Amino acid sequence: MSLLSFEQNRAVDFIGLGRLCIDLNANEIHRPMEETRTFTKYVGGSPANITIAMARLGMKTGFIGRVSDDQHGRFITGYLEKEGIDTSSVITDRSGSVTGLAFTEILSPTECSILMYRDNVADFKLETGDVSEEYIKSAKSILISGTALAKSPSREAAFKAIELARKHNVVVFFDIDYRPYSWVSREEAGVYCGLVAEKSDVILGGREEFDLMEAVHGPLQHNDQATAQKWFDHHAKIVLVKHGGDGSVAFTKDGRVLTGRTFPANVVKTFGAGDSFAGAFIYGIMHGWEVDRSQEFGSASASIVVSSHSCSDAMPTVEQIQAIIDANPAK
Repeated sequence: MSLLSFEQNRAVDFIGLGRLCIDLNANEIHRPMEETRTFTKYVGGSPANITIAMARLGMKTGFIGRVSDDQHGRFITGYLEKEGIDTSSVITDRSGSVTGLAFTEILSPTECSILMYRDNVADFKLETGDVSEEYIKSAKSILISGTALAKSPSREAAFKAIELARKHNVVVFFDIDYRPYSWVSREEAGVYCGLVAEKSDVILGGREEFDLMEAVHGPLQHNDQATAQKWFDHHAKIVLVKHGGDGSVAFTKDGRVLTGRTFPANVVKTFGAGDSFAGAFIYGIMHGWEVDRSQEFGSASASIVVSSHSCSDAMPTVEQIQAIIDANPAK
C-alpha cells in the first residue's frame, strides 16, 4: 500500500515556493574569493533548483515567488519559462527590492563557501495575496523551503500555501533548508520550521537541521529513528535524514528504515547536491517507486551535479541519471 496518494486529475505535478535568486559561481576555482575576478551567472535558490530539477525530469511544474523589477528578475523569470516552468504565480515586486546574490568560492572539491547578499530581497516580499487557492488546488504536490519562513510577509504566504494544500489534498514536501544568515536566531528558525514540519507529508533535511527543530522542544537525542518518530506523531509519512557524503537514511511511517548509497563523482564543488537529490527523490516518490529506489535515483542525480560547475544548469534528465545507476550496480 502506498504511503502517499497523489491526485491524478491535476494539471500541475509540482509547485515550488520561496527563494529565487542568482548564483555567481567562481570561474577561477581552487583559489580564494579575494583573488577571484570572474563568475558565471546561474539561477539559484534551493526551491528554484529543485523545481528546475523536476522540470528536467519531465514533470509539469510551477512556482510561487517574487522577483525584483530589474534585469536579474527578468533573467530568472525567463530562465524558468525556458525550462517549461509555469510562472503565472511569479510576481514582479515593485517595492524597490533586489535579487538575492550568492557568490561561491571553490577552494577545493571539499572546501566550498557561499557569500550571500540578502538585504531587501524580493523573495521575502511574497504576500498571502500572491498565493492563489485555485493554483494550489491545481497541483498534486507543493514544496515548502525553510528559507521562505525566515521573514514576513513571505512566512505568512508559506503558511497560507500549506493550509490550502492540506485543504485540497495536495502532498506537502518540506525541505528544511536552514540558512543561518536569513534568521534572527536558531531558536526562531526551529520554531517556524517545526510548525511546518508538523503539517508536512515528507520532510527532508540534514541531521543538524532536524536538531535545530528538536532543540525547541527539549534535549537533543541525535537519533535519526527518534527524530522520524517525532514527526510521524504529527502528519509525516516519510522522514529523510541526509548525511552528506555518507548518503541518506529514510524512515517510513509503516516502520521501514532504508539506507541510501552514494555514487562515485569527479567532485568540483559540494553545493547543489542536496537540491539535485531532492528533485530526483521526489520524482521517484511521485511515480510510486519504493523509497530506496527513489533514494538511489536522488544520489545518482547528486553525483552528476557535484561534478559540474553549476547547480541549476546541471540538473540531469532521467536518462542521464539512469546511466549513472546502470554504470554503478549496487553491490
